[in-house]
Amino acid sequence: MATNNIERTAKQLVLTAQDYSLFAWRALMNLFSPPRYWPEYLVQSDIVGFGSASIVLLSGFFTGGVLALQSAATLSQFGATAVTGQFVSITMIRELGPVLTGIMVAGRNASSMASELGSMVVTEQIDAMRALGVDPMRKLVTPRIFACISMLFFLTIVADAFGILGGGFVTVFLNHQDGTQYFSKAWESLRYPDIIQGLVKPLFSGYIIASVGCFYGMRTTGGTQGVGRSTIQAVVNASVSIILVDFLVTRVLLALFPPL
Repeated sequence: MATNNIERTAKQLVLTAQDYSLFAWRALMNLFSPPRYWPEYLVQSDIVGFGSASIVLLSGFFTGGVLALQSAATLSQFGATAVTGQFVSITMIRELGPVLTGIMVAGRNASSMASELGSMVVTEQIDAMRALGVDPMRKLVTPRIFACISMLFFLTIVADAFGILGGGFVTVFLNHQDGTQYFSKAWESLRYPDIIQGLVKPLFSGYIIASVGCFYGMRTTGGTQGVGRSTIQAVVNASVSIILVDFLVTRVLLALFPPL
């Protein structure tokens, strides 16, 4: 009995991964062929971009402040508090900015995409679109993926900037250090590979967030309870996938751009 359960679970996981891969690939390829629904893209860009700006700004600011507090407390033991700005800027731009932004946007938008599309599935609106000759993948899924990829790129830049500002605020007003030194170190320590690494990751995260959210929304079954299950699955799987892909991308980029 236990062996049968394990086998059934393994098969289900493989089938789900296969269905998701085909779903995500088809949605991505729709970007390169007409028809394209630009009004849908603009609406989703507003929802993902401007709708998530406040939580991304706040999480970035306070994350930078925590980094400055923790790093200054540790570096003071070695008399190296002058490099606090370097530590905060590199950590935010390379790692914490992209990852935290992806997770925050996943919590907000992967859930909303799954619940919105799931509600359309259980109320048979998706079937009605197909009956009218409209491809739901092109009209509903592809604009969300394109919007999430493009907006997450800019949201990550906002998170990085406010993270460095948050670190500067803590450095000046709580740690009573020189703000000019902090920002000069934060700027001078950055290299192009650091910036490239920080701006490549949001492209993957945005694709994961939208594709996972839409995937679980479009395969919703079981009425309103199924919508709730799809929402939970979308958030959990998107968040875990972001961290996993972040690890893989970091490994590849460090091999391409080894640290000095």
